[in-house]
Amino acid sequence: MVNPIPKGFHSITPHLSVKGAAEFIDFLKRAFGAVELTRMPGPGGRIMHASVRIGDSILMFSDFFPEFGSPAPTEGHWPLVLNLYVEDADETFAQALAAGCQVTMPLSDQFWGDRYGHVRDQFGFTWAIATHKEDVTPEQMKERHDAMFASRV
Repeated sequence: MVNPIPKGFHSITPHLSVKGAAEFIDFLKRAFGAVELTRMPGPGGRIMHASVRIGDSILMFSDFFPEFGSPAPTEGHWPLVLNLYVEDADETFAQALAAGCQVTMPLSDQFWGDRYGHVRDQFGFTWAIATHKEDVTPEQMKERHDAMFASRV
């Protein structure tokens, strides 16, 4: 019997449209230690489908194909955030910066118990890099949340 969810996949797997998919693969290898799984060539030298594994998750993408209805980025970025949980957020954040990412939210300890920050890559994607450091009760989270936002008023 065939498993309805292929081995190695989760119920939800992001599938992105990228301007420069071949370069994106190289970037993902440098920034996040991605392992290339598939690369299918398409018309005009573009990549019709590619997939990589980052940690225990698979990310699928293709080159930008407006003729097939691919969505276009808005103002140089895509309206989504890819959340990446790692063993050491500081190390991965530094690796992403070395691979060409720009900081959009500095890495810091957050009220919900994660060490967390954002970077934007040269392809316009925002990556939230996080390490879960502490299990926080709903009461603690509300107290910390309220205290953080009270100090910003």
